[in-house]
Amino acid sequence: AKAVADRLATGKAGLIPARGQLEQDAKVTLFCEMAVKVHASTARVKSGDDVPEAVAQYLRDHNLPSSLRMGDDERLQAMDWNRTPTLERLSGPSDGRDMVGLSHAYGGVAETATLMMTSGAANPTTINFLPDTHIVVIDGKDIDGDYEAVWSRLRKTYGKGTMPRTVNMITGPSRSGDIEQKLLLGAHGPRSLHIIVVDPD
Repeated sequence: AKAVADRLATGKAGLIPARGQLEQDAKVTLFCEMAVKVHASTARVKSGDDVPEAVAQYLRDHNLPSSLRMGDDERLQAMDWNRTPTLERLSGPSDGRDMVGLSHAYGGVAETATLMMTSGAANPTTINFLPDTHIVVIDGKDIDGDYEAVWSRLRKTYGKGTMPRTVNMITGPSRSGDIEQKLLLGAHGPRSLHIIVVDPD
């Protein structure tokens, strides 16, 4: 056991691609560019209070119902939802009957537009997979250049023994090309992924 602990403590970091090693604003831009390449859509807003209208606008633009499912994430709860009084917000895990889910990402990876989602009551994992449309809010300051950086930050945030039970890495909407090599969206989860980025200060 000591040999394993020593190896984990002294192991060298792997090679990290240069693509994501940028200033923060450039990381956010790269993240948004890569999101489009993996069939997600993005919107950028100036502050958290702009998120409710961005959500409502997306729902209107895509002829979706003005009802969504979300957890009790403090960042989402603190936003000014009074700006969108017609938007119905349902709370708690999804049972599979919700058309739209809203989550807040722990972090993102600029080089691939991957979202890191942590499980718990704040952002139930069922919302990541069961609604047909998944809207994810991410703070621009939480977008790291590479996987190693976001994992390192997660370990520092939670510490040993307190990591979330599940960490999901999401890159674009669910898709598969198994049948006749044709791309099928929504094969194992949401058909649409929309990411709202709150610009870093």
